[in-house]
Amino acid sequence: MFTPHGPTLRELAAQALSSTQTGYDLLAPKFDHTPYRTSDSVLGAVADALRPLGPFRAGLDVCCGTGAGVGVLRELCQERVTGVDFSAGMLDQARATHADANGGTPDVHWVRADARALPFRSAFDLAVSFGAFGHFLPEERPRLFAGVHRALRPGGRFVFPIPAPPPVGSLPYWELWAFDAAMRLRNLLWRPRFIMYYRTLRLTDVVAELTRTGFTVELSPLEEFGRRPDGSPYCRVVTALRT
Repeated sequence: MFTPHGPTLRELAAQALSSTQTGYDLLAPKFDHTPYRTSDSVLGAVADALRPLGPFRAGLDVCCGTGAGVGVLRELCQERVTGVDFSAGMLDQARATHADANGGTPDVHWVRADARALPFRSAFDLAVSFGAFGHFLPEERPRLFAGVHRALRPGGRFVFPIPAPPPVGSLPYWELWAFDAAMRLRNLLWRPRFIMYYRTLRLTDVVAELTRTGFTVELSPLEEFGRRPDGSPYCRVVTALRT
């Protein structure tokens, strides 16, 4: 499905009936052949936005998956890059993807941990995350953001892209609505739960939560992706500064 090298429908069904962690362990070998991986265009746009602010000493990829964000950090950081994820399968795939980093500069490390309880304190100048926030319920995000805040040194930045929601009533709007509705029904009827929602991440809520955590938040358009008819950008990059 998706591509000849992607997961089959049966494999996706097995993932969807597993827990979030087990599902990603199962999907890991084929994850990069699915639309769930953040596109190179988004990764490149964020890297370009960050480059004038660097170089950075140490970087953290929160919910690193197969290591796409680690690739961005390796371009921007001089000393050390760390990818953290709770899926052992995804981390194994990330290690294989970045096998050329062994013994190089920056040093690349992999840590298996829950992003809601990050085991770092004042260790990084830059943290990024790509495509992971749909796996956290809204009430869990404050713990996630607090952990990133602790992990950053004063002056450190937490950076991630956030797309504009599709127009109400459009086909993408109804597709996302149907997906989230199906996931809520699945989680109501089946255990263990698989948390993956597309409509729970509202920009205004995220900015408010980051601000309450102690970040100073700046929003910048990623002009590479154009603007909507009302003039608003299709995609923004959020930069949360730990002061």
